[in-house]
Amino acid sequence: MTDLAARGYAHPEVLVSTDWVAEHQNDPGVRIVESNEDPLVYPSGHLPGAVEIDWARDLNDVLRRDYLDRAGFEKLLRRHGIGNDTTVVFYGDKNNWWACYAFWIFQLFGHTQARVMDGGSVKWAQEGRALSRETPFWPASAYVARERDDSRIRAFRDQVLAHVAAGRPLVDVRSPEEYSGERLHMAAYPNEGALRGGHIPGARSVPWARAIVAETGEFRSAAELAQIYFEEQRLPRQEAIVAYCRIGERSSHTWFVLTYLLGHPDVRNYDGSWTEWGNLVGAPIER
Repeated sequence: MTDLAARGYAHPEVLVSTDWVAEHQNDPGVRIVESNEDPLVYPSGHLPGAVEIDWARDLNDVLRRDYLDRAGFEKLLRRHGIGNDTTVVFYGDKNNWWACYAFWIFQLFGHTQARVMDGGSVKWAQEGRALSRETPFWPASAYVARERDDSRIRAFRDQVLAHVAAGRPLVDVRSPEEYSGERLHMAAYPNEGALRGGHIPGARSVPWARAIVAETGEFRSAAELAQIYFEEQRLPRQEAIVAYCRIGERSSHTWFVLTYLLGHPDVRNYDGSWTEWGNLVGAPIER
């Protein structure tokens, strides 16, 4: 792939290269964060100096289906030595699914000093770069968190129902088999509770992985992404869009692409996604 600056992204500053990370991984003003689906990945070998933020253990409420609150976010960041002015760089497995998910949650709390390492764990390993099994120690910070703001980039079921009723666009980033209703979950994954299969009426099917160069895990260029989302699928460049998947992790990846790489001004991630919609009594479903 070409270098990041040459790919034509609307906000190239949100991506950093593996070279950049290698140069800054010990910088006290930068915190490298690994976020994976599989909790065994981090202890098996991670970027030197990287801390782990687990999507389930660290970012979700232990009782309600919701995210941690302001106090919990503040405690988490203080524990990892992340200050209000620390640049946080996310990376992980699954071509940065969970890195983008963690990035999205950080934006709910307004931590805009956040980046994603292009290519994630795949590219770092392909380049033969060093890994470590040591858990780094960073002095605790005095992070002061904002209240979580769900009003701009998060969608709830009632908002999605209104979005559908108004005929506004959605993007379903799951596999074609999930979109068609043939499957209730991804291949090789357990059913996470959805009782019905199909998709939300009016949703375009754009599997999240189309945004990625499979061989390297890097994001495609802005021109290639615009061809996929705006030309092929005819998603509007300005009108509000809702993205969804099964629990919001794959759709946070597409939210990142549309918002930062293509510069769309109004994209929301419906994290309730199919595990909620597929169980809603009376909710409209298409196949």
